[in-house]
Amino acid sequence: MLVRTLQNDTVDLVCWRHLGQTDGVVEATLQLNPGLAQRGPILPAGVQITLATPQPSVKPMVQLWT
Repeated sequence: MLVRTLQNDTVDLVCWRHLGQTDGVVEATLQLNPGLAQRGPILPAGVQITLATPQPSVKPMVQLWT
């Protein structure tokens, strides 16, 4: 998914806004966009970012009664 940043966005804020999660997605997004990390933590408006596809998280089931 291609998105453009708003003024003062961060990568994790963009991931949260468009994907609803940051766990594992921020790192994958930084890998998909070489040079993005060199722009610093606060991004200017209009930077085009390719967002990573979130992987569904598998949480172990807790069984309270057996």
